[in-house]
Amino acid sequence: MSILKVVEDRPTPKSVYNWRIYLLAAVASFTSCMIGYDSAFIGTTLALDSFKKEFHFDTMSSSSQNLINSNIVSLYQAGAFFGALFAYPVGHFWGRRIGLLTSAVVFLLGAGIMLGANGSRGIGLIYAGRVLAGVGVGAGSNITPIYISELAPPAIRGRLVGVYELGWQLGGLVGFWINYGVSETLPATHEQWIIPFAVQLIPAGLLLIGAVFLRESPRWLFSRGHRDKAIANLCWIRQLAENDIYVLEEIAAIDQALEEQRSTIGTGFWKPFKAAGTNKRVMWRLFLGSMLFFWQNGSGINAINYYSVTVFKSIGITGTNTGLLTTGIFGVVKTVFTFVWLLYLIDRVGRRNLLLIGAAGGSVCLWIVGAYIKIAQPVEHPKDHLESGGIAAVFFFYLWTVFYTPTWNGTPWVLNSEMFDSNMRSLAQAFAAASNWLWNFLVSRFTPQMFATMDYGVYFFFASLMICSIFFVFFLIPETKGIPLESMDRLFATKPIWRAHAHVVATLREDEEQFRQDVMESNLAERKLGLEQIEDTAVQQPKSS
Repeated sequence: MSILKVVEDRPTPKSVYNWRIYLLAAVASFTSCMIGYDSAFIGTTLALDSFKKEFHFDTMSSSSQNLINSNIVSLYQAGAFFGALFAYPVGHFWGRRIGLLTSAVVFLLGAGIMLGANGSRGIGLIYAGRVLAGVGVGAGSNITPIYISELAPPAIRGRLVGVYELGWQLGGLVGFWINYGVSETLPATHEQWIIPFAVQLIPAGLLLIGAVFLRESPRWLFSRGHRDKAIANLCWIRQLAENDIYVLEEIAAIDQALEEQRSTIGTGFWKPFKAAGTNKRVMWRLFLGSMLFFWQNGSGINAINYYSVTVFKSIGITGTNTGLLTTGIFGVVKTVFTFVWLLYLIDRVGRRNLLLIGAAGGSVCLWIVGAYIKIAQPVEHPKDHLESGGIAAVFFFYLWTVFYTPTWNGTPWVLNSEMFDSNMRSLAQAFAAASNWLWNFLVSRFTPQMFATMDYGVYFFFASLMICSIFFVFFLIPETKGIPLESMDRLFATKPIWRAHAHVVATLREDEEQFRQDVMESNLAERKLGLEQIEDTAVQQPKSS
């Protein structure tokens, strides 16, 4: 079986899986490159001696340094929280394309402000720029998964939304390695630490350049009443004619879904807010989406992303450059397994199974790492090299990365992008993205204090949360792979949850066969009517003499 083979919910023309759909997903995913780079580079930049020297860290106590570091990191998440919420009206009124461009412009302004910081001006410009950059990436984290999921054919929707996660990891890979590069090649001066800040401008600039290729989401255009433009965009993206059976089926499904939404949730800016507060079905799914990001952050990933040098130091790895190198390898492992997740796992193994496997395997690894730190106490007994126990702890840390990356790293984003009605999708994604950044903020804000007071207990804490997430996923999250967006209500209404996917897939196949039979009968009826009209015309014509 080919690694790129897809499992389809219905017969699909090969032209649907064309270069245009992948190009649109790739361009939109420059937003996640912004997020990934910004998440990865900041922790290792704060560990550079040149940064500490510029802002006089040597005159501060350890608690003051931890406070500044956590403020720099967490202000970004605070901005992202509000950015995810602000993106809802932008995406609703002006569309997904304008929303993506707005996020890039705001991020560029924030990144530019940070470049003005130095020892004489103080750290205030970094604070301000981090908040503004956070607003930009928060908006992007809301709109990008929605945009891609609305374009994607069901069979490769997970893969295409996974491109968003891939962009995150590629940005993170650069972010993890850049500080190792500047620390090895440049003297400890202002230029050494400002270069990683300046690189932030690149992915946002690429998004602005690539915007010329973006087409507005057909589903958004249908919801706003721009039917002709929606059909034109859909045909361009699918590379099919307007009268193709696949396009007719997709348009019919979108129309049916919109009609159902008008009769239940309703259309308009405020209707989703009303549904979020009164409709139990919507409230339940909003809760599930938010909790997925709670469990994702409960794995400890963002504690590692933002404070990777601190994490490796707790295992016993000493020296700034050695910590940066080990962090860089961590970024490589994440990126490699993101490719595995994207190309094979997400649309084969499915969302639900990945979350269960990742939580179980990752928890075991963190228990082992925590147990080693408790027994060996490497910080209290530092050595100039890792002994066998330390090497084993590092191995299990990387094994945790292998379990986490192709499971919990991107799968919650895929699920949240596809489990809501189109009229609820923008608000729901804003809510889910804001939840992600809220949990992200709490973890990044208090991680230095957790390591200072809990020591090995930090690993046991995150390992325990990963165990709890297994029960949450098994009993509450259905499998969504291959299910059309317009059939998510049917999926979540089917019980028990762990059998819902098979039941809905079987029902969809029956519906598809009935639709095609109806089309064939309609075509036969039209042909019969045409033949009768021809015969009537022939009978009515006078005979020639």
